[in-house]
Amino acid sequence: MRNRNITIYSTLLLVTAMASCRMGKDYQRPDLGLPAQFASVAAPSDTSVADMEWKKFFSDPTLQSLIGHALQNSFDVQLSMKRVEEAQAYAKQAKVNWAPTIAANVTAASTFPSKNSLNGFNLKTYLGKDHIEDYNLNAGLTWEIDIWGKLRRQREAANANYLQSYEASRAVQTALVADIASSYYNLLMLDAQLKIARRNVSLGDTIVRVIKLQKQAGQVTELAIQQATAQQQTAALLVPQIEQQIAIQENTIRILSGDLPGTITRDIELNSSKVWDTLPTGIPAAMVSRRPDVRSNEMALVAANARVGIAEASFYPTLSISASGGLNAYKASQWFTMPASLFATGAAGITQPIFQRRALKTQYEVAKVQRDEAAITFRQSAVNAMGEVANAMVKLDKLKTEYQLSADQVNVLHGAIGNAQLLFKSGLADYLEVITAQSNLLQAELNQATIQRDQLSAMVELYRSLGGGWK
Repeated sequence: MRNRNITIYSTLLLVTAMASCRMGKDYQRPDLGLPAQFASVAAPSDTSVADMEWKKFFSDPTLQSLIGHALQNSFDVQLSMKRVEEAQAYAKQAKVNWAPTIAANVTAASTFPSKNSLNGFNLKTYLGKDHIEDYNLNAGLTWEIDIWGKLRRQREAANANYLQSYEASRAVQTALVADIASSYYNLLMLDAQLKIARRNVSLGDTIVRVIKLQKQAGQVTELAIQQATAQQQTAALLVPQIEQQIAIQENTIRILSGDLPGTITRDIELNSSKVWDTLPTGIPAAMVSRRPDVRSNEMALVAANARVGIAEASFYPTLSISASGGLNAYKASQWFTMPASLFATGAAGITQPIFQRRALKTQYEVAKVQRDEAAITFRQSAVNAMGEVANAMVKLDKLKTEYQLSADQVNVLHGAIGNAQLLFKSGLADYLEVITAQSNLLQAELNQATIQRDQLSAMVELYRSLGGGWK
């Protein structure tokens, strides 16, 4: 008895020691070689504008309403959340994969063997029956002991897949916030350009009337009227073109928000939307941990690393325990007779793969290659993120200078067109100078509105590229 207890304890101890083994290496983030700070930043800072919620970053009430509605109603967001729920279900299943499998079974059978068969002859001769009945009610248990950590690696992979889908859903939300904001600022730019075009149409009408009076006085020819009219028509042609772009942009915003095409109500102008004076970037390492698309790629790497451990564990023996028990009888009347109908069985087995036509080795080699691919994708996404931040910072810096130059240009051309009209009326300038001044002013004002939009879009891009916009 004592020797049997020692044997049992020794077996349990051996199983426990083997169960502590785990195939594969635990995940460690690869060295990304990131700098301590972003380029063109005077000094590294722990604070980042990406930590700010989008409701605080975008102060325009109309834009806040558009973003909030889109996050609730967008088809892309809804689909991403369904993928999260799907991955979560698999993660919950993987959490209990260590538990035994239990199944119940009820069967009732009646067999009529051939009378000319040996079974039929014996049944008739010795039992006086032409058939045999069997009634069975049982429950069976199967339990795989996680010796090599395969089940734990499966849970690790499932959990990483869930986190990957969660980060992917955050990336969808971040992209949606940026898309809505950029589209909204583009809409405000088109509104501003429409006002500029209409104002230039009105200005062109005034110039045409003045030149007609000059023609009546014999100071200019019909050619002057034709050229002034053509310039006025150039501005008039912009009006339906911009109105078309406005309608398309409004439809784009509504479709992004999961709505049918339609108009967007707004009561703010482009000049009222200001670029943030200071936009702290934080440090690159924090950006990598914050950006949902980069985090999603890292979770894919974690899952790939776990699958290498699963494939490696497949080379080693599988220890399983099975047991079953219940009621069995050859007559229905005796099926539930206790304890005569009770039965129980138990078994334990070890299965060692021997010849699998190289399938296991191929799976292991492919798992390692896929892990390397995931690592490359993770590094690539981190480098791309760094590039996006750098580009947005350069754009913001240079667009600030461009806007100042464009504002100065518009001011100069406003004065030039006034002077040209006065000189023309005084006979000190010809009509071409007036038309040229009007054309230059039109292009300068349109360009200034475009630069304002580009500034706002660069601000949005920096906010997104740093990992903001999902809160």
